[in-house]
Amino acid sequence: MISTLRSLPRDCSPARLRGMSKPNDETLITMPFGALHKWHGGMREAFAHIDEPDALQYLASALAQLVSIESMMISLERKDRAPQLLYQRGIAQEYQVSILERYFAGGYLLDPFCLAVEQGLAQGFYHLEEIAPDNFFDSDYYKTYYLKANCSEDSYYIVDTGNDTKISVSLFQGFGGECLRVEQLNLLRAVEPLVREFISEFSRRGLQRSDEIQGDNDQGLRDDLKHRVQTAFEQFGCDLLTEREREVAHMVLRGHSVKSTASQMNISPETVRMHRKNLYLKLEVGSQSELFALFIEWLRGH
Repeated sequence: MISTLRSLPRDCSPARLRGMSKPNDETLITMPFGALHKWHGGMREAFAHIDEPDALQYLASALAQLVSIESMMISLERKDRAPQLLYQRGIAQEYQVSILERYFAGGYLLDPFCLAVEQGLAQGFYHLEEIAPDNFFDSDYYKTYYLKANCSEDSYYIVDTGNDTKISVSLFQGFGGECLRVEQLNLLRAVEPLVREFISEFSRRGLQRSDEIQGDNDQGLRDDLKHRVQTAFEQFGCDLLTEREREVAHMVLRGHSVKSTASQMNISPETVRMHRKNLYLKLEVGSQSELFALFIEWLRGH
């Protein structure tokens, strides 16, 4: 993970998508004939290789024909287990540790997509802007696990494959590539049914079996890590904070503003501010940055 924080390019701020409308049946989507031809050819190849270990590589290649995607990560997500990497492409070597650590180690407990999936996010295609809390892009989590990992925005396919199992396809854009325009996001959203069909068929063929991804012993280690990290998250500050103060701390860490926290917890903004002031005093921190640093230290120690 790099040590310096860089600012988002002027034309690459996810905030530009705030309040964007979903496409409807009248939305016009255009793309060059050549790109469309390559997309269909890529998906034809993907389905032709669906029984092979590198099937996901073909899906990734097909998606890259639609829009310029800087990097991609496909993961298996099972209830009460840590996420498991199935495939990745384009993540620069110097950022692999920080990105994979964000999602597969303790940091994923604050990731907006992970939280949304835990709360029952329906399958489909989403942009980070649609999922993240209102103050997320000013949060230290975003600065640490997105910007410092050379990622400024994230789009996401989520496919329900049954038995409390989902497969996610994350599309990352960073400082080395252009941010996706609304028209490109609409195009990715338009092909979601075919992407879902491929992922569902891939799942039915059994290619996500634990013995083909990782051994049972490794899974046991991951489950143990998941349990320890989740316990640490739930107990953060429990020896000093009241239950309400802990809830406010978690909302702040996830990127919720005072207004959003008040709405989520069904209390007044003034009460949120009071709880936040009290928890800062008890934990001896003076800012969200210090609270985030304390939480990460807590995770590492538990």
